[in-house]
Amino acid sequence: METLISVIGGANMDMAATLNGAFIAADSNPGHIEVGHGGVARNIAHNLALLGARVQLLTIFGGDLFGGLLHDYCKQQGIDTHLSERVNEMRSGLYLSLHNHGGEMIAAVADTEAIKLITPEWLAKRSGEINSSDYVIADTNISEDAIRWLMENVTVPLFIDGVSTTKSHKVVNALQKAKLPYLHTLKLNLKEALAVTDSGTYAEAAQKLLDLGVAHVYITLSADGVYCRTAAEEWLYPALPVEIVNTTGAGDAFLAGVVLAHARGIDFPKTAQYGLMAARAAIMSPKAVNTDIANILL
Repeated sequence: METLISVIGGANMDMAATLNGAFIAADSNPGHIEVGHGGVARNIAHNLALLGARVQLLTIFGGDLFGGLLHDYCKQQGIDTHLSERVNEMRSGLYLSLHNHGGEMIAAVADTEAIKLITPEWLAKRSGEINSSDYVIADTNISEDAIRWLMENVTVPLFIDGVSTTKSHKVVNALQKAKLPYLHTLKLNLKEALAVTDSGTYAEAAQKLLDLGVAHVYITLSADGVYCRTAAEEWLYPALPVEIVNTTGAGDAFLAGVVLAHARGIDFPKTAQYGLMAARAAIMSPKAVNTDIANILL
């Protein structure tokens, strides 16, 4: 039977501005702006669908124009949205990012108010179909209570993407409060990992996460690759060479690659190699998802 992956979290419209030259604060800067479909969970789902997986997305679409565009685009890409909800009273998520002329992000602002409607009660109504999946992925745009509910109620491997330094704290808090703290996989970048564990090195951060109940830790290190850790193994994989176009979405693609590798029976830590190839594909595209990822990765 075909692998089914449920992805829970944010779906946003992305507006990515890239500067032509050096950034000048408090001034109008020449550059170009790309508008596209984004959101961490939606990006992950889109990458997986492009790579041939069967995917169902659980998110909140706003009742505005953006909500309609996001919903319709997901369906066009082969993403099952029947477990999602469109709420007329809510505005859709919006993600605004600013990048230097080399494509690396300077700053970003995320408006994800709609995702607050994904509560433990909302998830519980969908628990049967969530647990009929082979894998479940969540981002930390959802609440700490919702993350804790997933940890306590999901019966298949659960993967979580940290999203940001602020939002990653939800995972640690949920692990500390969960009845039986266990998380199959947590993916954080270096800044997130050090912040949520109050650590000085990625190795120290990974150990603290293992102690909290995470079974597989991936800490992405930007140009330095990725550090992978379980209780028995640790590996450091170098980044793949690439000409940077845009770094937004690279982490989302990485986790999609990791989950796909697990689905294909690839053992840890070689799963990280799929993640790195997927991240490389994302970095090569001006948008958060490289629609040519299948030709690059497969």
